[in-house]
Amino acid sequence: MKWKEIAGQKTVDWILGPENPSVRFWALQQLEGKPANHRDVRDAQDAVMATPCVKAILNAQKGEGYWGQYRDMYNPKYTAITHTLLILAELGAKRTPKIEQAIEHVFLFQRDSGHFLADMPKTAKGKASVVKDGCCLDGNILYYLIHFGYLNDDRTKRLIDFQVDYHSDDVGGWKCRAFPIDKNGVYPENCFMGGAKMLRALAQIPKAQRSSDLDRIIDQEVEVILENGIYRYLRNPDGSRKDKAGWKRFGFPLFYQSDVLEVLDTLTTLGVKDNRMQDSIDLVEESQQSGRWLLKNTFNGKMLCVIEEKNKPSKWITLRALRVLLRFYG
Repeated sequence: MKWKEIAGQKTVDWILGPENPSVRFWALQQLEGKPANHRDVRDAQDAVMATPCVKAILNAQKGEGYWGQYRDMYNPKYTAITHTLLILAELGAKRTPKIEQAIEHVFLFQRDSGHFLADMPKTAKGKASVVKDGCCLDGNILYYLIHFGYLNDDRTKRLIDFQVDYHSDDVGGWKCRAFPIDKNGVYPENCFMGGAKMLRALAQIPKAQRSSDLDRIIDQEVEVILENGIYRYLRNPDGSRKDKAGWKRFGFPLFYQSDVLEVLDTLTTLGVKDNRMQDSIDLVEESQQSGRWLLKNTFNGKMLCVIEEKNKPSKWITLRALRVLLRFYG
């Protein structure tokens, strides 16, 4: 099945239109199958760098390469350096000297073990800290490091090695000091949303570059997600499963949050096709409105730029929905 058969010509023209170069950049590759070095793809990425959103973000960068506060990579939320680099990666921004300067600043927050904390270490003891802020933070950092071409950097390899060592091989996931608030209210032992973020990042590593340990962890995390019905990991007082209602409202970007569509995007990126996904696939299909999907969840007003409009047709959500359906049914 071709994506044009799913979408219809009006939606095809809309998605590939020049009005949103970022969506066009990804659609040319993920829906049209064009390689990254194709002239159309390169032209689209050049246009991405000239968009008001990317220009506004880069213009807000401080001279030392960071956004927000020098010693805090996470606060203020949605405008600090780690959130901002994640947005730039998702928008399809290219690696530039300014991006490289920002990445080097992020690496100042990396601990000796390979993981990251939100606060910059002040001493050698702080650098050796074994405190963990959560796999959602590490997962998002790994995602944009890979996008900007740092997969083979030794510091990124240390981050990946840490995830292998810290992974809970017995029950799946990665321990987080913030999860769960109420252990009786969830089924997973470890942070389900954080695990989804880490799996999303690991899915970006080419299969030929994954170790056997990474393959094993990916397979286990996929099974954890499928066992929990993708968005049914909450527990009612009577022991029955409860939907994570917010996950059925699709958004972009999502930062540390997630939703059904993002998780399906990760699963289908990994080539997973399982009957336990069908309910979520149906949810995506039923959310379509005349070949388009709406933006139902947004952080507009909290970020350095505005990305689309809530409750209006969204090129970002439509792009994600189409590539999920294409991979699942194709």
